[in-house]
Amino acid sequence: MASGMESDEGGESKGSMWVLEQKLDQPMDEEAGRLKNMYREKKFSAILLLRLAFQSLGVVYGDLGTSPLYVFYNTFPHGIDDPEDVIGALSLIIYSLTLIPLLKYVFIVCRANDNGQGGTFALYSLLCRHAKVKTIPNQHRTDEELTTYSRTTFHEHSFAAKTKKWLEADAFRRNSLLMLVLIGTCMVIGDGILTPAISVLSASGGIKVDHPKMSNDVVVLMAVFILVGLFSMQHYGTDKVGWLFAPIVLLWFIMIGGIGIFNIYKYDSSVLKAFSPLYIYRYLKRGKKKGWTSLGGIMLSITGTEALFADLAHFPVSAIQLAFTVVVFPCLLLAYSGQAAYLMENRDHVQDAFYRSIPDKVYWPVFIIATLAAIVASQATISATFSIIKQALALGCFPRVKVVHTSKKFLGQIYIPDINWILMGLCIAVTAGFRNQSQIGNAYGTAVVIVMLVTTLLMILIMLLVWHCHWILVLLFTFFSLLVECTYFSAVLFKVDQGGWVPLVIAAAFLVIMYVWHYGTVKRYEFEMHSKVSMAWILGLGPSLGLVRVPGIGLVYTELASGVPHIFSHFVTNLPAIHSVVVFVCVKYLPVYTVPEEERFLVKRIGPKSFHMFRCVARFGYKDLHKKDDEFEKKLFDNLFMFVRLESMMEGCSDSDEYSLYGQQTQRSREYLLKDNGETSTSNLDLTVSSVDSIVPARSPVHGNNTMTSSGRESSHTEVDELEFLSGCRDAGVVHILGNTVVRARRESRIYKKIAIDYIYAFLRKICRENSVIFNVPHESLLNVGQVFFV
Repeated sequence: MASGMESDEGGESKGSMWVLEQKLDQPMDEEAGRLKNMYREKKFSAILLLRLAFQSLGVVYGDLGTSPLYVFYNTFPHGIDDPEDVIGALSLIIYSLTLIPLLKYVFIVCRANDNGQGGTFALYSLLCRHAKVKTIPNQHRTDEELTTYSRTTFHEHSFAAKTKKWLEADAFRRNSLLMLVLIGTCMVIGDGILTPAISVLSASGGIKVDHPKMSNDVVVLMAVFILVGLFSMQHYGTDKVGWLFAPIVLLWFIMIGGIGIFNIYKYDSSVLKAFSPLYIYRYLKRGKKKGWTSLGGIMLSITGTEALFADLAHFPVSAIQLAFTVVVFPCLLLAYSGQAAYLMENRDHVQDAFYRSIPDKVYWPVFIIATLAAIVASQATISATFSIIKQALALGCFPRVKVVHTSKKFLGQIYIPDINWILMGLCIAVTAGFRNQSQIGNAYGTAVVIVMLVTTLLMILIMLLVWHCHWILVLLFTFFSLLVECTYFSAVLFKVDQGGWVPLVIAAAFLVIMYVWHYGTVKRYEFEMHSKVSMAWILGLGPSLGLVRVPGIGLVYTELASGVPHIFSHFVTNLPAIHSVVVFVCVKYLPVYTVPEEERFLVKRIGPKSFHMFRCVARFGYKDLHKKDDEFEKKLFDNLFMFVRLESMMEGCSDSDEYSLYGQQTQRSREYLLKDNGETSTSNLDLTVSSVDSIVPARSPVHGNNTMTSSGRESSHTEVDELEFLSGCRDAGVVHILGNTVVRARRESRIYKKIAIDYIYAFLRKICRENSVIFNVPHESLLNVGQVFFV
């Protein structure tokens, strides 16, 4: 009641037309179900946890596990001058693995998952739910009532609240946050190009140990052949061969750990003194600039850590932690220590340190497993790249591309054909162009360290806004993370001219594409918001809308979740007829990983009943897919018919005095209705009734009670009539009306804006998929309405 009085008082100050507008096309406050379930990780039995930890080895740890193939060569590309340098490098590797993958990622960053989802965009979606930083303002407070829309609250005067206000206050800060996320995303794409290149080339290079006279061209050709096969198999999906991944990677870890123990025992057990951090100081002091630049090679020991976080969706955090602490971490330490022990006596073998340290009797089995492990590592990174591009696409930051769902059992397993072939082309170009591990390693290190820096900066905001950590804890986390990562970043800067420029160029190209696409999308949305059609204009046209109403249903697709889009006025003023029923369909993505089917649709009426105009909002998360079937249209009409039934049942409570009853009565009314209508589809009905959908004069509570029975009979007849009318219109035919919009920069716009909108954005719109394909609209039922926007 209080909220209703406040809105009436505000309406009087804005004029009666504003009040009419609000009553006829209200936000969907009452259309969203009140479900609040915070994500909690399930409790797993010990046996199930062990099985999940075993499976996680193949998906999550392939990239990190293949690093011993190339770390020492990239650390000492010009040879080893002093045996003490090996001890210093090993000490750096040990503490890098301890601080970054173990402490930072496995035990801290992995906890910052979005309902089990990991990666840069998962962190961004968490921040979007806790602060108004989303650049496309299509979100409504009813979206916060979704089951998966979990967020925490904080005190008004807390440090978190001050941080939130600071972040929301300036558009530049919000755009800077988005730019930071896009940079991290672009570097992950670069990682998806460089991981297969260096992993497969390093594994293939091992054959030269057994055949020293073999040309390097043959090794490169073999690596290219494996890469072509790897990318060509992507359309089958990881589900088909995924059952092989975990045994291969587990066998790989056991082999490198066992070989490490053998080498430590056989060559030099004194390398274990590298566990003392004193040797790091001695190494950097003795090596000076050369020692500092070698950090770029040592950093490759922690590559794959970001892929660990990006692939988090497949397994619970506890399984990830168990696998890392019990298998991955100790085996990697043993592998690097064993190589260091071998190099203490064989300094001139640094180029092929891994393969030369293998005992002769197990050389070929290890070579085969190494090649398979490199393919598994590449597969995990490619899958992570597909996943993060899908998230970017859902949040309006990537051009529309075809997304194929490759598994019926696992929602996250997708394949993007266009991106797959682009990745393959660039990966082969990098492999054949550089032809050696050292330069590819320099490029790889640059990409990985920038992604880690982005994650650290986002984690600072997560710790403040989501976890509400004390500022001292945030400061400690920031200090130690940036100390390590900025040190490595400064080292890779020295190698920009030695291959480090590759990820920067690739990332810059993708960044331009993603930012321009997002900029054009935001400008188009803002234009549509400002050019919405007034409800007063619609009412002035009358129930016929000033046209001939022909049998059928017109589905008008729009990005607006409220108001009548400009495209509709364009349609009405240029055509002589309109369908008997008009439904404005808004498909929007929210900063959540998924929207449950039963909560996906919101339906309400626009204007008086005689106008037969409705709005349907279909909500999706960034992991959800538009599957290629006819279910979307069927579910839309199921929800529309259910809305009419519920609206008829609740008509007796449509007084403004009884507005608050709707939220309480809807669930009971729906349950009652579904008992009487057993044949009705209930798979995805999340509906309540808007209280003021038509112009009804206010009545006193007494009068409302006296007329409840008679109005119930009338509403029953009205319900049957309208349902028959809707069914008849549906049988007459459904037409999908889409806007074929052309966006142009104004004449007075600056040159960079004209280039971005008129050339880059226009080109991307031309080559990307049409909306009709995304929504699976049959060509014979499609009606495109052309219009030009000047932004």
